[in-house]
Amino acid sequence: MRVRGLPVLVLLVAIVVVVPGRPAAAGVAGDYPEFPYAPTAYDEPHRGRFHFSPPGGWMNDVNAPLYADGVYHLFFQHNPHGLQWDTMHWGHATSPDLVHWTQRPIALEPGVHPGNLFSGGGVVDTANTSGLRTGDRAPIVVFTGTDGVSVAYSNDGGETFQPYDHGRKVITMPAESRDPKVFWHEPTRRWVMVVWSGAGGNAAHLYTSPDLLTWTFRSRYAADWLFECPDLFPLRADGNGATKWILNDASGEYVVGSFDGATFRADSPAPKRMDEGDTRFDGSYYAGLTFSNLPGGRTVQMAWMPGNHGSVWTGSATFPAELGLRTYPDGLRVTRTPVAELDSLRAPATQWAGRTLTGDPAADPLRDVAADAYELSAEFEAGTATASRFGFRLGVRPDGAATREVAYDRAAGTLDGAVLPAEDGRIRVRLLVDRGQVETFGNDGRVSVTRTAAFDDFGVRTFTEGGSVRLVSLRFTPLRPAWGAGEPTLRTDVTGPWRADGGEWTDTADGKRGEAAGDGFYLGAATGTDFTYDADVRLDTATAAGITFRGRYTLNVDAAAGVMKLWRPGRDIATAAAPVARGRFHHLRVVAQGNRFRAYLDHNGTALIDATDDAYASGAFGLNVFHGAAVLQNARIGAAPWGQDVGGTWTPAGGTWTTPSGALAGRRTGDGFYLSDRTGRDFTYEARLRVVAGRAAGLTFRATPDASGHYTANIDTDGYVKLWRPGRDIAVHPVAVVPGRTYRLRVVAAGPQLEVALDGSVVIRATDDAYAEGRFGVNVFDGSCLIEDVTVR
Repeated sequence: MRVRGLPVLVLLVAIVVVVPGRPAAAGVAGDYPEFPYAPTAYDEPHRGRFHFSPPGGWMNDVNAPLYADGVYHLFFQHNPHGLQWDTMHWGHATSPDLVHWTQRPIALEPGVHPGNLFSGGGVVDTANTSGLRTGDRAPIVVFTGTDGVSVAYSNDGGETFQPYDHGRKVITMPAESRDPKVFWHEPTRRWVMVVWSGAGGNAAHLYTSPDLLTWTFRSRYAADWLFECPDLFPLRADGNGATKWILNDASGEYVVGSFDGATFRADSPAPKRMDEGDTRFDGSYYAGLTFSNLPGGRTVQMAWMPGNHGSVWTGSATFPAELGLRTYPDGLRVTRTPVAELDSLRAPATQWAGRTLTGDPAADPLRDVAADAYELSAEFEAGTATASRFGFRLGVRPDGAATREVAYDRAAGTLDGAVLPAEDGRIRVRLLVDRGQVETFGNDGRVSVTRTAAFDDFGVRTFTEGGSVRLVSLRFTPLRPAWGAGEPTLRTDVTGPWRADGGEWTDTADGKRGEAAGDGFYLGAATGTDFTYDADVRLDTATAAGITFRGRYTLNVDAAAGVMKLWRPGRDIATAAAPVARGRFHHLRVVAQGNRFRAYLDHNGTALIDATDDAYASGAFGLNVFHGAAVLQNARIGAAPWGQDVGGTWTPAGGTWTTPSGALAGRRTGDGFYLSDRTGRDFTYEARLRVVAGRAAGLTFRATPDASGHYTANIDTDGYVKLWRPGRDIAVHPVAVVPGRTYRLRVVAAGPQLEVALDGSVVIRATDDAYAEGRFGVNVFDGSCLIEDVTVR
């Protein structure tokens, strides 16, 4: 969506929060994906304990909620650099269960991905209808843009995204249009897109596609009420009845109807409301979307809560709600109820039954209750009540005043302002109360009322006015915090939760940062006896840092002593001289077999340390920092080594080089090189290269130790293969190079004769005699890349 009325909203926010000084800005491919967040414990006043909010910055619309490879993904409109709407990014969070969310690096970033990156949906292309798949995972495909639709896709589970066809719009629409949502329509075996259009009045435009990339206009559903962020999805009436289709807009207004794969027809043009809270872009519920590709046939929705904000963030998300469709006297209505996974947060409950509430504080079952995150479930006998109003007061202060009241008004027949007829004379109320949010559900989801609140006091009370009401049942359940279960930036297969044992450990774009005066450890939950354990380690100010295993052994690199060291408390087991440098990543690898330990550094296949010790047979995996700060990344058990047979010890000459999942990852603004100390004159040298974001990646050969002299053959997403050296572009061959695709590049060097082949076809033959011999290496330019299967013969 595009935020209308924004100056008013910004003014309201600016009154209550301090805006960070850093302006919103576009990024560069050499820093993608960024993780621009200051550390937080998610305990700021008014920050929800179980409602998702970003660590910092502005959040608005929910984008592309989906399920892929056992993980729930939540994307959202985001300005990570300020508390106001500006320079939209796509934020990204993941969860194993819809409840415990972990912030991830930025998914779509201006300056890296073309277009304005406004709201949209996403799908998992499990059948690879798009042809965008490059590995063994189904691509995640997302849709964004205004006045037309652009596509981006990920083949690494959402860690990085590439723009399709340089951001070219696959649909062009007249202004003003936005907010594409896409889903698979099984009866017609094709994809469907619904997009909001304001041209000629509010409407949803419907398109279809066989492949997510070529689209055909099918129909237009026009309605004055239908504004922004449309969603279209099926629900079965009363659980197992006829399938009906729901079309809703950003405010949660919806109509029920039929859809044949091309045209939506409403049963009645009069819309109903999915939520009865403050359903505005400056309210408490807006721009909800349903998840794609969910297992089990559920329909689950999350929405933006604009009114929740605090010292370092603006905006949060509703708790995920399962949607249903039930028949009532006034027709079919959408129901909303919290997902069952809420149970994972529940602490032991307190229950009461068969009470009569009269308004006497001494008889209030909640008179001693105070909490900041909880669930209340109650059933009242409204039919026999004499009270005109009854319900709950939340955030009760010592003087008895309350921050928020949730009341049933018998005369009006409303719950918190929403019409709710009694069922068999009873009213059932369910509240999810957080430090900044209140979600009310009446009569099993017939009514949903989402509001924000700023709780500074936490008393909870029942109340009645003008008489009494019979309380059939009441259950109060504290809810545990949902934060801290995942690792935002540390790529690891060591099971968690991780815990700090000394030092301070925070998340950065490059990995886990540890800082300690002495030794600090960060330990996972997994343990091992015999294994291979790897990690990338960068010493910033630290004297040493490394990997910990079997709970007590540590293999580190020490910049002060210039060594790799294997040690345990009370004994330095072995040391070996090593070219350790601060400010770059070193790759550490240990192989533990019984009492024997072999240690390797920077992809050299010869062990620097081969030693024995039998003090500890098993224990936890972890990370270590000593006397200063260091960053650690890619902590993996049993990982395949980077696939290369060049050998030697590898050293960077510009850029950041790490080793995720058996590949070498490089990124740099400008040219970055990673060089082996092995040299060659005549050879065949090849590798598989992928530009993840930005411009180019390549093979470097006959290089000097600092890469001031070299030959490099690279693939460039500007559309060519190039052979070059400093001061001269030797040869260029035009060819399409697609970000995210893997290419095999081969160089054959025989004296001054140089040949370059792309995917088996020779594309360059040239002569140059500037360098006769030198080091082998790889290159990245103005972006990020993955390099694997490097061979020389």
